[in-house]
Amino acid sequence: MGGSSEGGGAVRRRGCSCSKKNFLPEESFKSWGNYARALSETGLRLKNRVLTRSLEITEMTEVKAQSEHEMKKNLSWWDLIWFGIGAVIGAGIFVLTGLEANSVVGPAVVLSYVVSGISAMLSVFCYTEFAVEIPVAGGSFAYLRIELGDFVAFIAAGNILLEYVIGGAAVARSWTSYFATLCNQGSNDFRINVQHQLGESYGLLDPIAVVVCASICVLAVLSTKGSSRFNYISSISHVIIILFIIIAGLTKADTKNYTPFMPFGVRGVFNASAVLFFAYVGFDAVSTLAEETKNPGRDIPIGLIGSMLITTTAYCVLAVTLCLMQPYGNIDQNAAFSVAFEATGMDWAKYIVAAGALEGMTTALLVGAVGQARYLTHIARTHMVPPWFAEVHEKTGTPVNATVTMLVATAIVAFFTSLDILSNLLSISTLFIFMMVALALLVRRYYVSGETAPVHRNILIVCLVTILGSSIATAIYWATSEDGWILYVISVPVWLLTTIALWWFVPQAKKPKVWGVPLVPWLPSASIAINIFLLASIDRASFMRFGIWTALLLLYYFFLGLHASYDTSKELTKKREKDATSRKMEEGVTKVVTEEE
Repeated sequence: MGGSSEGGGAVRRRGCSCSKKNFLPEESFKSWGNYARALSETGLRLKNRVLTRSLEITEMTEVKAQSEHEMKKNLSWWDLIWFGIGAVIGAGIFVLTGLEANSVVGPAVVLSYVVSGISAMLSVFCYTEFAVEIPVAGGSFAYLRIELGDFVAFIAAGNILLEYVIGGAAVARSWTSYFATLCNQGSNDFRINVQHQLGESYGLLDPIAVVVCASICVLAVLSTKGSSRFNYISSISHVIIILFIIIAGLTKADTKNYTPFMPFGVRGVFNASAVLFFAYVGFDAVSTLAEETKNPGRDIPIGLIGSMLITTTAYCVLAVTLCLMQPYGNIDQNAAFSVAFEATGMDWAKYIVAAGALEGMTTALLVGAVGQARYLTHIARTHMVPPWFAEVHEKTGTPVNATVTMLVATAIVAFFTSLDILSNLLSISTLFIFMMVALALLVRRYYVSGETAPVHRNILIVCLVTILGSSIATAIYWATSEDGWILYVISVPVWLLTTIALWWFVPQAKKPKVWGVPLVPWLPSASIAINIFLLASIDRASFMRFGIWTALLLLYYFFLGLHASYDTSKELTKKREKDATSRKMEEGVTKVVTEEE
Protein backbone atom coordinates (compact mmCIF):
# COMPACT_ATOMS: atom_id res chain seq x y z
CA MET A 1 0.00 0.00 0.00
CA GLY A 2 2.26 2.76 -1.19
CA GLY A 3 2.09 6.04 0.53
CA SER A 4 3.09 8.46 -2.18
CA SER A 5 0.72 10.05 -4.64
CA GLU A 6 1.25 11.16 -8.17
CA GLY A 7 -0.35 12.00 -11.42
CA GLY A 8 0.20 11.18 -14.97
CA GLY A 9 0.18 14.42 -16.82
CA ALA A 10 2.49 16.05 -19.33
CA VAL A 11 2.82 19.17 -21.38
CA ARG A 12 -0.17 19.94 -23.54
CA ARG A 13 0.05 19.32 -27.23
CA ARG A 14 -1.44 21.36 -30.01
CA GLY A 15 -2.83 20.04 -33.22
CA CYS A 16 -2.87 16.50 -34.52
CA SER A 17 0.24 15.09 -36.11
CA CYS A 18 2.30 11.92 -36.21
CA SER A 19 5.75 13.18 -35.25
CA LYS A 20 8.07 11.58 -32.70
CA LYS A 21 6.86 14.10 -30.10
CA ASN A 22 3.38 12.61 -30.36
CA PHE A 23 4.61 9.10 -29.63
CA LEU A 24 7.79 9.33 -27.51
CA PRO A 25 8.05 12.88 -26.15
CA GLU A 26 9.48 11.88 -22.75
CA GLU A 27 13.02 12.65 -21.54
CA SER A 28 14.08 8.98 -21.56
CA PHE A 29 13.60 8.75 -25.34
CA LYS A 30 15.27 11.98 -26.46
CA SER A 31 18.57 10.20 -27.14
CA TRP A 32 20.07 6.72 -27.02
CA GLY A 33 22.15 7.81 -24.03
CA ASN A 34 19.02 8.86 -22.14
CA TYR A 35 17.35 5.56 -23.00
CA ALA A 36 20.36 3.53 -21.80
CA ARG A 37 20.34 5.50 -18.54
CA ALA A 38 16.62 4.84 -18.14
CA LEU A 39 17.08 1.10 -18.68
CA SER A 40 19.84 1.03 -16.04
CA GLU A 41 17.35 2.54 -13.56
CA THR A 42 14.56 0.05 -14.37
CA GLY A 43 14.57 -1.46 -10.88
CA LEU A 44 14.25 1.86 -9.06
CA ARG A 45 11.66 3.14 -11.48
CA LEU A 46 9.61 -0.05 -11.18
CA LYS A 47 9.64 0.26 -7.40
CA ASN A 48 8.39 3.84 -7.73
CA ARG A 49 5.58 2.80 -10.07
CA VAL A 50 4.54 -0.17 -7.91
CA LEU A 51 4.35 1.92 -4.73
CA THR A 52 2.85 5.06 -6.25
CA ARG A 53 -0.88 5.70 -6.19
CA SER A 54 -2.55 8.46 -8.14
CA LEU A 55 -4.94 11.05 -6.69
CA GLU A 56 -8.58 11.49 -7.64
CA ILE A 57 -8.03 15.17 -8.36
CA THR A 58 -5.06 14.26 -10.56
CA GLU A 59 -7.14 11.89 -12.70
CA MET A 60 -9.98 14.38 -13.03
CA THR A 61 -7.91 17.48 -13.80
CA GLU A 62 -4.24 17.13 -14.74
CA VAL A 63 -4.51 13.75 -16.48
CA LYS A 64 -7.77 14.67 -18.15
CA ALA A 65 -6.20 17.90 -19.43
CA GLN A 66 -3.76 15.96 -21.61
CA SER A 67 -6.46 15.54 -24.25
CA GLU A 68 -6.41 19.34 -24.70
CA HIS A 69 -10.10 19.45 -25.71
CA GLU A 70 -12.99 18.48 -23.43
CA MET A 71 -15.40 15.66 -24.16
CA LYS A 72 -18.97 16.98 -24.34
CA LYS A 73 -21.25 16.41 -21.32
CA ASN A 74 -24.51 15.54 -23.06
CA LEU A 75 -25.58 12.12 -21.73
CA SER A 76 -28.37 11.40 -19.23
CA TRP A 77 -29.43 8.29 -17.30
CA TRP A 78 -31.77 7.47 -20.19
CA ASP A 79 -28.82 7.41 -22.59
CA LEU A 80 -26.80 5.27 -20.17
CA ILE A 81 -29.56 2.67 -19.72
CA TRP A 82 -29.80 2.19 -23.46
CA PHE A 83 -26.02 2.21 -23.81
CA GLY A 84 -25.96 -0.55 -21.19
CA ILE A 85 -28.64 -2.60 -22.94
CA GLY A 86 -27.02 -2.04 -26.31
CA ALA A 87 -23.59 -3.00 -24.97
CA VAL A 88 -24.67 -6.22 -23.32
CA ILE A 89 -27.47 -7.77 -25.38
CA GLY A 90 -25.44 -8.82 -28.39
CA ALA A 91 -23.81 -11.98 -29.67
CA GLY A 92 -23.73 -13.82 -26.35
CA ILE A 93 -27.41 -14.66 -26.01
CA PHE A 94 -27.92 -15.52 -29.68
CA VAL A 95 -24.73 -17.53 -30.21
CA LEU A 96 -23.40 -18.98 -26.97
CA THR A 97 -26.76 -20.01 -25.48
CA GLY A 98 -27.24 -22.73 -28.06
CA LEU A 99 -23.63 -23.89 -27.84
CA GLU A 100 -23.67 -24.28 -24.05
CA ALA A 101 -27.21 -25.69 -23.79
CA ASN A 102 -26.48 -28.35 -26.39
CA SER A 103 -23.23 -29.77 -25.08
CA VAL A 104 -22.34 -28.34 -21.66
CA VAL A 105 -25.34 -27.67 -19.41
CA GLY A 106 -28.71 -28.58 -21.00
CA PRO A 107 -31.95 -26.81 -19.91
CA ALA A 108 -30.16 -25.66 -16.74
CA VAL A 109 -28.54 -22.99 -18.93
CA VAL A 110 -30.95 -20.59 -17.22
CA LEU A 111 -29.11 -21.25 -13.94
CA SER A 112 -25.83 -20.56 -15.69
CA TYR A 113 -27.18 -17.16 -16.73
CA VAL A 114 -28.30 -16.52 -13.14
CA VAL A 115 -24.82 -17.33 -11.78
CA SER A 116 -22.99 -15.20 -14.32
CA GLY A 117 -25.65 -12.49 -13.89
CA ILE A 118 -25.07 -12.37 -10.13
CA SER A 119 -21.33 -12.08 -10.72
CA ALA A 120 -21.89 -9.29 -13.24
CA MET A 121 -24.29 -7.45 -10.92
CA LEU A 122 -21.82 -7.52 -8.05
CA SER A 123 -19.22 -6.04 -10.39
CA VAL A 124 -21.72 -3.42 -11.56
CA PHE A 125 -22.14 -2.18 -7.99
CA CYS A 126 -18.36 -1.90 -7.57
CA TYR A 127 -18.00 -0.02 -10.86
CA THR A 128 -20.86 2.31 -10.01
CA GLU A 129 -19.29 3.73 -6.84
CA PHE A 130 -16.03 4.40 -8.66
CA ALA A 131 -17.72 5.96 -11.69
CA VAL A 132 -19.75 8.32 -9.50
CA GLU A 133 -16.76 9.38 -7.38
CA ILE A 134 -14.22 9.50 -10.25
CA PRO A 135 -16.13 10.51 -13.41
CA VAL A 136 -13.37 10.16 -16.01
CA ALA A 137 -13.07 8.25 -19.28
CA GLY A 138 -10.46 5.85 -17.86
CA GLY A 139 -12.97 3.51 -16.22
CA SER A 140 -11.36 0.67 -14.28
CA PHE A 141 -7.86 1.77 -15.36
CA ALA A 142 -8.26 5.07 -13.51
CA TYR A 143 -9.84 3.37 -10.50
CA LEU A 144 -6.95 0.92 -10.16
CA ARG A 145 -4.33 3.67 -10.59
CA ILE A 146 -5.83 5.47 -7.62
CA GLU A 147 -6.28 2.47 -5.32
CA LEU A 148 -3.72 -0.20 -6.32
CA GLY A 149 -1.03 1.81 -8.07
CA ASP A 150 0.43 2.46 -11.47
CA PHE A 151 1.87 -1.00 -12.23
CA VAL A 152 -1.29 -2.96 -11.36
CA ALA A 153 -3.32 -0.47 -13.39
CA PHE A 154 -1.13 -1.06 -16.43
CA ILE A 155 -1.58 -4.86 -16.29
CA ALA A 156 -5.32 -4.32 -16.01
CA ALA A 157 -5.19 -1.77 -18.84
CA GLY A 158 -3.63 -4.28 -21.21
CA ASN A 159 -6.35 -6.79 -20.41
CA ILE A 160 -9.06 -4.16 -20.74
CA LEU A 161 -7.88 -3.38 -24.26
CA LEU A 162 -7.62 -7.10 -25.05
CA GLU A 163 -11.15 -7.60 -23.71
CA TYR A 164 -12.57 -4.97 -26.03
CA VAL A 165 -10.66 -6.05 -29.12
CA ILE A 166 -11.56 -9.73 -28.87
CA GLY A 167 -15.09 -8.94 -27.67
CA GLY A 168 -15.68 -6.71 -30.68
CA ALA A 169 -14.11 -9.31 -32.98
CA ALA A 170 -16.38 -12.04 -31.62
CA VAL A 171 -19.47 -9.92 -32.12
CA ALA A 172 -18.38 -8.91 -35.63
CA ARG A 173 -17.94 -12.55 -36.65
CA SER A 174 -21.33 -13.44 -35.18
CA TRP A 175 -22.80 -10.55 -37.18
CA THR A 176 -21.64 -12.29 -40.37
CA SER A 177 -23.22 -15.60 -39.30
CA TYR A 178 -26.63 -14.07 -38.64
CA PHE A 179 -26.45 -11.95 -41.80
CA ALA A 180 -25.94 -15.17 -43.74
CA THR A 181 -29.02 -16.63 -42.03
CA LEU A 182 -31.02 -13.55 -43.01
CA CYS A 183 -29.90 -14.13 -46.61
CA ASN A 184 -30.97 -17.80 -46.33
CA GLN A 185 -27.35 -18.99 -46.52
CA GLY A 186 -25.17 -21.17 -44.30
CA SER A 187 -23.37 -19.44 -41.42
CA ASN A 188 -19.95 -19.78 -43.12
CA ASP A 189 -21.05 -19.19 -46.71
CA PHE A 190 -19.81 -15.58 -46.72
CA ARG A 191 -16.41 -16.49 -45.29
CA ILE A 192 -13.31 -17.42 -47.27
CA ASN A 193 -12.12 -20.93 -46.38
CA VAL A 194 -8.32 -21.27 -46.18
CA GLN A 195 -8.28 -23.71 -43.27
CA HIS A 196 -5.89 -26.03 -45.07
CA GLN A 197 -3.32 -23.19 -44.95
CA LEU A 198 -4.03 -21.38 -41.68
CA GLY A 199 -5.66 -24.10 -39.57
CA GLU A 200 -9.19 -24.70 -38.33
CA SER A 201 -9.24 -21.90 -35.76
CA TYR A 202 -7.90 -19.15 -38.05
CA GLY A 203 -8.74 -20.28 -41.56
CA LEU A 204 -12.26 -18.91 -42.09
CA LEU A 205 -11.56 -15.35 -43.23
CA ASP A 206 -14.38 -12.88 -42.61
CA PRO A 207 -14.34 -9.78 -44.87
CA ILE A 208 -17.89 -8.81 -43.85
CA ALA A 209 -16.77 -8.44 -40.22
CA VAL A 210 -14.11 -5.97 -41.39
CA VAL A 211 -16.71 -3.89 -43.26
CA VAL A 212 -18.97 -3.87 -40.18
CA CYS A 213 -16.09 -2.66 -37.97
CA ALA A 214 -15.30 0.13 -40.44
CA SER A 215 -18.93 1.29 -40.47
CA ILE A 216 -19.09 1.30 -36.68
CA CYS A 217 -15.86 3.31 -36.59
CA VAL A 218 -17.44 6.11 -38.62
CA LEU A 219 -20.44 6.30 -36.27
CA ALA A 220 -18.29 6.28 -33.12
CA VAL A 221 -15.97 9.00 -34.43
CA LEU A 222 -18.65 11.45 -35.53
CA SER A 223 -20.51 12.04 -32.24
CA THR A 224 -21.09 10.40 -28.86
CA LYS A 225 -24.60 11.86 -28.62
CA GLY A 226 -25.33 10.74 -32.17
CA SER A 227 -24.05 7.27 -31.29
CA SER A 228 -26.35 7.33 -28.27
CA ARG A 229 -29.40 8.19 -30.37
CA PHE A 230 -28.60 5.48 -32.91
CA ASN A 231 -28.03 3.04 -30.06
CA TYR A 232 -31.29 3.51 -28.22
CA ILE A 233 -33.39 3.56 -31.39
CA SER A 234 -31.76 0.27 -32.42
CA SER A 235 -32.01 -1.10 -28.89
CA ILE A 236 -35.73 -0.31 -28.61
CA SER A 237 -36.47 -2.20 -31.82
CA HIS A 238 -34.17 -4.97 -30.59
CA VAL A 239 -36.16 -5.27 -27.34
CA ILE A 240 -39.37 -5.49 -29.36
CA ILE A 241 -37.92 -8.38 -31.36
CA ILE A 242 -36.80 -10.11 -28.16
CA LEU A 243 -40.36 -9.85 -26.82
CA PHE A 244 -41.58 -11.40 -30.07
CA ILE A 245 -39.09 -14.28 -29.71
CA ILE A 246 -40.27 -14.95 -26.15
CA ILE A 247 -44.01 -14.74 -26.88
CA ALA A 248 -43.89 -16.66 -30.18
CA GLY A 249 -41.45 -19.20 -28.77
CA LEU A 250 -43.56 -19.94 -25.71
CA THR A 251 -46.53 -20.78 -27.96
CA LYS A 252 -44.42 -23.75 -29.10
CA ALA A 253 -43.28 -24.68 -25.58
CA ASP A 254 -43.25 -28.31 -24.46
CA THR A 255 -42.42 -28.95 -20.81
CA LYS A 256 -41.14 -32.44 -21.70
CA ASN A 257 -38.11 -30.74 -23.24
CA TYR A 258 -37.12 -29.63 -19.74
CA THR A 259 -36.48 -33.23 -18.69
CA PRO A 260 -33.78 -33.92 -17.65
CA PHE A 261 -33.21 -30.40 -16.36
CA MET A 262 -29.55 -30.79 -15.36
CA PRO A 263 -28.10 -33.60 -17.53
CA PHE A 264 -24.48 -32.48 -17.04
CA GLY A 265 -24.76 -31.86 -13.28
CA VAL A 266 -23.76 -28.87 -11.19
CA ARG A 267 -20.34 -28.75 -12.82
CA GLY A 268 -22.00 -28.18 -16.18
CA VAL A 269 -23.87 -25.17 -14.75
CA PHE A 270 -20.66 -23.47 -13.59
CA ASN A 271 -18.64 -24.44 -16.66
CA ALA A 272 -21.31 -22.82 -18.83
CA SER A 273 -21.46 -19.77 -16.53
CA ALA A 274 -17.79 -18.99 -17.16
CA VAL A 275 -18.35 -18.93 -20.93
CA LEU A 276 -21.76 -17.25 -20.78
CA PHE A 277 -20.18 -14.40 -18.82
CA PHE A 278 -19.29 -13.27 -22.33
CA ALA A 279 -22.96 -12.35 -22.71
CA TYR A 280 -22.65 -9.75 -19.92
CA VAL A 281 -19.45 -8.16 -21.16
CA GLY A 282 -19.84 -4.55 -22.19
CA PHE A 283 -21.50 -2.88 -19.22
CA ASP A 284 -18.13 -1.52 -18.06
CA ALA A 285 -18.10 0.58 -21.23
CA VAL A 286 -20.89 2.63 -19.64
CA SER A 287 -18.56 3.61 -16.79
CA THR A 288 -16.16 5.15 -19.32
CA LEU A 289 -18.93 7.57 -20.31
CA ALA A 290 -18.92 9.18 -16.86
CA GLU A 291 -16.84 12.07 -18.22
CA GLU A 292 -19.61 12.81 -20.72
CA THR A 293 -22.52 12.42 -18.28
CA LYS A 294 -24.47 15.46 -17.12
CA ASN A 295 -25.07 14.29 -13.55
CA PRO A 296 -22.83 11.28 -12.74
CA GLY A 297 -24.03 10.92 -9.14
CA ARG A 298 -27.59 10.25 -10.26
CA ASP A 299 -27.30 9.05 -13.84
CA ILE A 300 -24.59 6.38 -13.52
CA PRO A 301 -26.23 4.23 -10.80
CA ILE A 302 -29.57 4.35 -12.61
CA GLY A 303 -27.99 3.61 -15.98
CA LEU A 304 -25.70 0.76 -14.91
CA ILE A 305 -27.95 -1.05 -12.43
CA GLY A 306 -31.12 -0.50 -14.46
CA SER A 307 -29.63 -1.84 -17.69
CA MET A 308 -28.13 -4.88 -15.92
CA LEU A 309 -31.46 -5.82 -14.28
CA ILE A 310 -33.25 -5.59 -17.63
CA THR A 311 -30.54 -7.59 -19.38
CA THR A 312 -30.36 -10.40 -16.81
CA THR A 313 -34.14 -10.83 -16.85
CA ALA A 314 -34.18 -10.94 -20.66
CA TYR A 315 -31.37 -13.52 -20.78
CA CYS A 316 -33.05 -15.88 -18.32
CA VAL A 317 -36.43 -15.73 -20.06
CA LEU A 318 -34.85 -16.24 -23.51
CA ALA A 319 -32.88 -19.26 -22.22
CA VAL A 320 -36.03 -20.82 -20.76
CA THR A 321 -37.91 -20.21 -24.00
CA LEU A 322 -35.24 -21.85 -26.16
CA CYS A 323 -35.06 -25.00 -24.03
CA LEU A 324 -38.84 -25.34 -23.96
CA MET A 325 -39.00 -25.19 -27.77
CA GLN A 326 -36.53 -28.05 -28.44
CA PRO A 327 -34.84 -30.93 -26.59
CA TYR A 328 -31.41 -29.65 -25.54
CA GLY A 329 -29.64 -32.23 -27.72
CA ASN A 330 -31.36 -30.86 -30.84
CA ILE A 331 -30.53 -27.21 -30.22
CA ASP A 332 -28.32 -25.86 -32.99
CA GLN A 333 -24.91 -24.68 -31.77
CA ASN A 334 -24.53 -21.83 -34.29
CA ALA A 335 -27.96 -20.25 -34.77
CA ALA A 336 -30.02 -21.71 -31.94
CA PHE A 337 -33.13 -19.51 -32.02
CA SER A 338 -33.45 -19.43 -35.80
CA VAL A 339 -33.23 -23.22 -36.11
CA ALA A 340 -35.60 -23.71 -33.15
CA PHE A 341 -38.33 -21.70 -34.89
CA GLU A 342 -37.67 -23.56 -38.11
CA ALA A 343 -37.96 -26.92 -36.30
CA THR A 344 -41.32 -25.94 -34.80
CA GLY A 345 -42.80 -25.02 -38.18
CA MET A 346 -42.28 -21.24 -38.00
CA ASP A 347 -39.76 -20.86 -40.82
CA TRP A 348 -40.63 -17.22 -41.36
CA ALA A 349 -39.72 -16.35 -37.76
CA LYS A 350 -36.06 -17.14 -38.30
CA TYR A 351 -35.71 -13.99 -40.38
CA ILE A 352 -37.11 -11.88 -37.53
CA VAL A 353 -34.71 -13.59 -35.14
CA ALA A 354 -31.78 -12.93 -37.45
CA ALA A 355 -32.78 -9.27 -37.82
CA GLY A 356 -33.03 -8.91 -34.04
CA ALA A 357 -29.65 -10.54 -33.55
CA LEU A 358 -28.08 -8.22 -36.12
CA GLU A 359 -29.50 -5.14 -34.39
CA GLY A 360 -28.27 -6.33 -31.00
CA MET A 361 -24.81 -7.05 -32.30
CA THR A 362 -24.61 -3.71 -34.10
CA THR A 363 -25.39 -1.78 -30.94
CA ALA A 364 -22.98 -3.96 -28.93
CA LEU A 365 -20.23 -3.15 -31.41
CA LEU A 366 -21.03 0.56 -31.29
CA VAL A 367 -21.04 0.82 -27.50
CA GLY A 368 -17.88 -1.30 -27.34
CA ALA A 369 -16.18 1.01 -29.82
CA VAL A 370 -17.14 4.07 -27.76
CA GLY A 371 -15.95 2.45 -24.51
CA GLN A 372 -12.67 1.00 -25.75
CA ALA A 373 -11.61 4.32 -27.29
CA ARG A 374 -12.15 6.12 -23.99
CA TYR A 375 -10.13 3.54 -22.11
CA LEU A 376 -7.23 3.95 -24.53
CA THR A 377 -7.59 7.74 -24.36
CA HIS A 378 -7.16 7.84 -20.60
CA ILE A 379 -4.32 5.31 -20.63
CA ALA A 380 -2.56 7.51 -23.18
CA ARG A 381 -3.09 10.56 -20.96
CA THR A 382 -0.74 8.92 -18.44
CA HIS A 383 1.80 8.18 -21.24
CA MET A 384 1.75 4.42 -20.56
CA VAL A 385 0.95 4.31 -24.26
CA PRO A 386 1.87 7.14 -26.66
CA PRO A 387 0.02 10.41 -25.93
CA TRP A 388 -1.06 10.60 -29.59
CA PHE A 389 -3.95 8.31 -28.63
CA ALA A 390 -5.17 10.82 -26.02
CA GLU A 391 -6.07 13.56 -28.49
CA VAL A 392 -9.74 14.57 -28.57
CA HIS A 393 -11.02 16.17 -31.76
CA GLU A 394 -11.98 19.79 -31.25
CA LYS A 395 -15.20 19.69 -33.32
CA THR A 396 -16.61 16.23 -32.63
CA GLY A 397 -15.47 16.00 -29.00
CA THR A 398 -14.48 12.36 -29.60
CA PRO A 399 -11.10 10.58 -29.33
CA VAL A 400 -10.62 9.96 -33.04
CA ASN A 401 -7.12 8.44 -32.93
CA ALA A 402 -7.99 5.97 -30.19
CA THR A 403 -11.28 4.98 -31.85
CA VAL A 404 -9.76 4.28 -35.24
CA THR A 405 -6.79 2.37 -33.80
CA MET A 406 -8.90 0.09 -31.61
CA LEU A 407 -11.34 -0.72 -34.40
CA VAL A 408 -8.54 -1.49 -36.85
CA ALA A 409 -7.18 -3.99 -34.31
CA THR A 410 -10.68 -5.41 -33.83
CA ALA A 411 -11.16 -5.82 -37.58
CA ILE A 412 -7.85 -7.64 -37.98
CA VAL A 413 -8.66 -10.13 -35.22
CA ALA A 414 -12.23 -10.60 -36.51
CA PHE A 415 -10.92 -11.33 -40.00
CA PHE A 416 -8.97 -14.39 -38.83
CA THR A 417 -10.08 -15.79 -35.47
CA SER A 418 -12.95 -18.20 -34.68
CA LEU A 419 -15.59 -17.50 -32.01
CA ASP A 420 -14.71 -20.30 -29.58
CA ILE A 421 -11.16 -19.01 -29.06
CA LEU A 422 -12.39 -15.44 -28.68
CA SER A 423 -15.17 -16.19 -26.16
CA ASN A 424 -12.97 -18.09 -23.70
CA LEU A 425 -10.09 -15.62 -23.83
CA LEU A 426 -12.53 -12.74 -23.41
CA SER A 427 -14.02 -14.29 -20.26
CA ILE A 428 -10.58 -14.62 -18.64
CA SER A 429 -9.67 -10.96 -19.23
CA THR A 430 -13.06 -9.72 -18.07
CA LEU A 431 -13.27 -11.82 -14.90
CA PHE A 432 -9.70 -10.82 -13.99
CA ILE A 433 -10.49 -7.11 -14.36
CA PHE A 434 -13.75 -7.33 -12.43
CA MET A 435 -11.98 -9.14 -9.60
CA MET A 436 -9.33 -6.39 -9.47
CA VAL A 437 -11.98 -3.63 -9.34
CA ALA A 438 -13.70 -5.35 -6.38
CA LEU A 439 -10.31 -5.61 -4.64
CA ALA A 440 -9.67 -1.92 -5.34
CA LEU A 441 -13.02 -1.01 -3.78
CA LEU A 442 -12.05 -2.74 -0.52
CA VAL A 443 -8.76 -0.81 -0.52
CA ARG A 444 -10.63 2.42 -1.22
CA ARG A 445 -13.02 1.96 1.70
CA TYR A 446 -10.50 0.73 4.26
CA TYR A 447 -7.21 2.46 3.46
CA VAL A 448 -6.30 6.13 3.19
CA SER A 449 -2.60 6.99 3.13
CA GLY A 450 -1.57 8.97 6.21
CA GLU A 451 -4.90 8.39 8.00
CA THR A 452 -5.27 4.61 8.39
CA ALA A 453 -3.47 3.36 11.50
CA PRO A 454 -0.57 0.95 10.77
CA VAL A 455 -2.27 -1.84 12.73
CA HIS A 456 -5.45 -1.49 10.68
CA ARG A 457 -3.41 -1.34 7.47
CA ASN A 458 -1.65 -4.58 8.39
CA ILE A 459 -4.91 -6.34 9.24
CA LEU A 460 -6.34 -5.15 5.92
CA ILE A 461 -3.38 -6.58 4.00
CA VAL A 462 -3.70 -9.94 5.77
CA CYS A 463 -7.47 -10.02 5.12
CA LEU A 464 -7.12 -9.18 1.43
CA VAL A 465 -4.38 -11.77 0.90
CA THR A 466 -6.46 -14.40 2.72
CA ILE A 467 -9.64 -13.58 0.77
CA LEU A 468 -7.70 -13.94 -2.48
CA GLY A 469 -5.92 -17.07 -1.30
CA SER A 470 -9.03 -18.88 -0.10
CA SER A 471 -10.90 -17.95 -3.28
CA ILE A 472 -8.05 -19.22 -5.47
CA ALA A 473 -7.82 -22.45 -3.43
CA THR A 474 -11.55 -23.06 -3.87
CA ALA A 475 -11.33 -22.41 -7.61
CA ILE A 476 -8.30 -24.65 -8.15
CA TYR A 477 -9.90 -27.48 -6.17
CA TRP A 478 -13.03 -27.15 -8.27
CA ALA A 479 -11.00 -27.33 -11.47
CA THR A 480 -8.87 -30.32 -10.42
CA SER A 481 -11.17 -32.45 -8.27
CA GLU A 482 -14.29 -33.98 -9.83
CA ASP A 483 -15.93 -35.33 -6.66
CA GLY A 484 -13.88 -33.93 -3.77
CA TRP A 485 -15.36 -31.79 -1.00
CA ILE A 486 -12.83 -31.72 1.85
CA LEU A 487 -11.01 -28.52 0.81
CA TYR A 488 -14.33 -26.67 0.46
CA VAL A 489 -14.95 -27.28 4.17
CA ILE A 490 -11.71 -25.39 4.82
CA SER A 491 -11.50 -22.72 2.10
CA VAL A 492 -15.08 -21.44 2.19
CA PRO A 493 -15.16 -20.92 6.02
CA VAL A 494 -11.74 -19.24 5.78
CA TRP A 495 -13.15 -16.78 3.21
CA LEU A 496 -16.22 -16.19 5.40
CA LEU A 497 -14.28 -15.68 8.64
CA THR A 498 -11.76 -13.39 6.92
CA THR A 499 -14.54 -11.18 5.56
CA ILE A 500 -16.07 -11.05 9.05
CA ALA A 501 -12.65 -10.08 10.47
CA LEU A 502 -12.31 -7.28 7.92
CA TRP A 503 -15.80 -6.03 8.73
CA TRP A 504 -15.26 -6.19 12.50
CA PHE A 505 -11.64 -5.17 13.10
CA VAL A 506 -10.87 -2.60 10.38
CA PRO A 507 -12.81 0.69 10.46
CA GLN A 508 -13.77 2.17 7.12
CA ALA A 509 -11.40 5.02 6.29
CA LYS A 510 -13.44 6.59 3.50
CA LYS A 511 -17.19 6.97 3.06
CA PRO A 512 -18.67 7.58 -0.42
CA LYS A 513 -19.69 11.19 -0.97
CA VAL A 514 -22.68 10.65 -3.25
CA TRP A 515 -23.47 6.98 -3.85
CA GLY A 516 -21.80 3.90 -2.42
CA VAL A 517 -21.83 0.13 -2.71
CA PRO A 518 -24.06 -1.41 -0.01
CA LEU A 519 -22.97 -4.25 2.30
CA VAL A 520 -19.24 -3.52 2.28
CA PRO A 521 -17.10 -5.63 2.69
CA TRP A 522 -19.50 -8.48 1.90
CA LEU A 523 -20.48 -7.50 -1.62
CA PRO A 524 -16.98 -6.80 -3.03
CA SER A 525 -15.56 -9.84 -1.19
CA ALA A 526 -18.26 -12.03 -2.77
CA SER A 527 -17.47 -10.49 -6.16
CA ILE A 528 -13.80 -11.47 -5.77
CA ALA A 529 -14.71 -15.04 -4.81
CA ILE A 530 -17.24 -15.58 -7.61
CA ASN A 531 -15.07 -14.09 -10.34
CA ILE A 532 -12.08 -16.23 -9.31
CA PHE A 533 -14.31 -19.32 -9.08
CA LEU A 534 -15.63 -18.81 -12.60
CA LEU A 535 -12.07 -18.44 -13.87
CA ALA A 536 -11.43 -22.04 -12.82
CA SER A 537 -14.00 -23.28 -15.35
CA ILE A 538 -12.14 -21.93 -18.39
CA ASP A 539 -9.98 -24.23 -20.50
CA ARG A 540 -6.19 -24.46 -20.14
CA ALA A 541 -5.42 -23.31 -23.69
CA SER A 542 -7.14 -19.99 -23.01
CA PHE A 543 -5.03 -19.49 -19.89
CA MET A 544 -1.91 -20.13 -21.96
CA ARG A 545 -2.96 -17.44 -24.44
CA PHE A 546 -3.71 -15.13 -21.50
CA GLY A 547 -0.22 -15.80 -20.11
CA ILE A 548 1.42 -15.05 -23.44
CA TRP A 549 -0.48 -11.77 -23.70
CA THR A 550 0.51 -10.77 -20.16
CA ALA A 551 4.17 -11.58 -20.92
CA LEU A 552 4.03 -9.32 -23.98
CA LEU A 553 2.51 -6.56 -21.85
CA LEU A 554 5.34 -6.82 -19.36
CA LEU A 555 7.96 -6.64 -22.13
CA TYR A 556 6.36 -3.46 -23.48
CA TYR A 557 6.09 -2.01 -19.99
CA PHE A 558 9.69 -2.63 -18.96
CA PHE A 559 11.14 -1.24 -22.21
CA LEU A 560 8.72 1.64 -22.92
CA GLY A 561 5.66 2.22 -20.74
CA LEU A 562 7.49 2.25 -17.40
CA HIS A 563 9.98 4.93 -18.46
CA ALA A 564 7.38 7.08 -20.22
CA SER A 565 5.03 7.14 -17.24
CA TYR A 566 7.93 7.67 -14.79
CA ASP A 567 9.19 10.70 -16.73
CA THR A 568 5.67 12.07 -17.02
CA SER A 569 5.17 11.76 -13.27
CA LYS A 570 8.46 13.58 -12.54
CA GLU A 571 7.57 16.36 -14.99
CA LEU A 572 4.18 16.84 -13.36
CA THR A 573 5.73 16.92 -9.88
CA LYS A 574 8.11 19.68 -10.99
CA LYS A 575 5.24 21.61 -12.51
CA ARG A 576 3.28 21.37 -9.25
CA GLU A 577 6.25 22.61 -7.23
CA LYS A 578 6.74 25.52 -9.63
CA ASP A 579 3.02 26.42 -9.48
CA ALA A 580 3.07 26.21 -5.67
CA THR A 581 6.11 28.53 -5.53
CA SER A 582 4.40 30.99 -7.90
CA ARG A 583 1.27 31.02 -5.73
CA LYS A 584 3.31 31.69 -2.61
CA MET A 585 5.08 34.58 -4.33
CA GLU A 586 1.77 36.04 -5.49
CA GLU A 587 0.31 35.73 -1.99
CA GLY A 588 3.39 37.49 -0.58
CA VAL A 589 3.06 40.36 -3.08
CA THR A 590 -0.63 40.71 -2.25
CA LYS A 591 0.14 40.87 1.45
CA VAL A 592 2.80 43.59 0.98
CA VAL A 593 0.48 45.69 -1.14
CA THR A 594 -2.25 45.41 1.48
CA GLU A 595 0.08 46.52 4.27
CA GLU A 596 1.30 49.50 2.25
CA GLU A 597 -2.25 50.61 1.63
